[in-house]
Amino acid sequence: MSELPDTDLPGTGLPAGFRFGASTAAYQIEGAADEDGRGPSVWDTFCAELGRIIDHSSGAVACDHYHRLEDDIALMARLGLDAYRFSISWSRVLPTGAGEINQQGLDFYDRLVDGLLERGIEPMATLFHWDTPQALQDAHGGWLGRETAQGFGDYAAVVAERLADRVAHWCPVNEPNVVTVFGHALGIHAPGQSLVFDALPAGHHLLLGHGLAVQALRAAGATSIGTATNHMPVWPATSAEEDVATAGLLDTLWNHSFADPILLGRYPDDLAPLFPAQDGDLETISAPLDFYGLNYYNPTAAAAAPEGAANPIEQPPITGYPTTDFGWPVVTDGLHELLTALHRRYPEHPPFVITENGASYNTSPDGDGDGDRIAYLDLHLRQIERAVADGIDVTGYCCWSLMDNFEWAEGYTQRFGLVHVDYDTLVRTPRESFDWYAAVIAGHKIRR
Repeated sequence: MSELPDTDLPGTGLPAGFRFGASTAAYQIEGAADEDGRGPSVWDTFCAELGRIIDHSSGAVACDHYHRLEDDIALMARLGLDAYRFSISWSRVLPTGAGEINQQGLDFYDRLVDGLLERGIEPMATLFHWDTPQALQDAHGGWLGRETAQGFGDYAAVVAERLADRVAHWCPVNEPNVVTVFGHALGIHAPGQSLVFDALPAGHHLLLGHGLAVQALRAAGATSIGTATNHMPVWPATSAEEDVATAGLLDTLWNHSFADPILLGRYPDDLAPLFPAQDGDLETISAPLDFYGLNYYNPTAAAAAPEGAANPIEQPPITGYPTTDFGWPVVTDGLHELLTALHRRYPEHPPFVITENGASYNTSPDGDGDGDRIAYLDLHLRQIERAVADGIDVTGYCCWSLMDNFEWAEGYTQRFGLVHVDYDTLVRTPRESFDWYAAVIAGHKIRR
């Protein structure tokens, strides 16, 4: 990666009310998978299947955040966060996805929210970050069944009754497109189904669940509700007509099939028949929001697959750019490209918030430098400044992630954290990027 720009820290081009945060997810950090009444999720089941996780690990212990809550909140306070985005484990609150409430589970999130507020950090709660209760998978096929969307609305009401008076911001569903494609179309994430385009009913039910959760949160008095949808520019692998057409298909599938229903109240015409919308669903899905959260990591390339392939879309690697330790291309101006494209397609969008952005670098806290991670974050923040200068309303940024954690099918082989976690001792050690990000946050407060 190129050297850091020889200028001041980013932030001067961001508005005074801009909020800096960090994000995590329950299954990736909490651990305590069998404690205090938590029920199993599809990720517990998926991790137990041989060959699913690259290092044969699971989130059973993860970062042990469940038992180290106070220490982790202290790290957030030291970082100077304006906001902390976390997720709530559905099966910790409702062990079977419905029915009897596990008060111990709600008590944990109560302590988390109160601890954040005591330190002046705004809680941003995600209700679903991929960990569907296994009981709902067994009973209804998970998100392939409409019943799961209805149950999600009920779960949202339970959580909102307990926490809506104190949680500042809500993201009902994290990355419904990733859950649909990786979990149901390609089978590389839980629940491990390889249905290709037959996975799209899961996408519709995730969006319906989002809409039903918005209803429940509004009824409980929530005043700041948004999204956390993964978005990426899609580039044709070549100028060949078939690759250009395939890139258009993937762009529609990934970026617009999940944003159009929320922001426009309709599906893209060419894919609409594949989503089983019933009367009234799109009105529910498109309820007004207070922000549109998007997760950005990198663009992707698209090429037409050989004739007869089960999946018509291939995604060859993007070359000519540095890569993270995950092998992802570092294309910082892709964030500006994305924000510009979304702003043009949805000119009446609510304010944008970057709900995730970060990079995996396997740096140790006492040896290797953390310059690549710092450069990645620095240059992406400058792209947000560029978008704001263009007149695009962006009001917040959450770094992924506060700490190293269980990276889904990659297990513990990828490290995204501002804080290094020793998985043998669970000791947390802030990296250089932690101190750099703290300086960015403090500098923005001083300068603005």
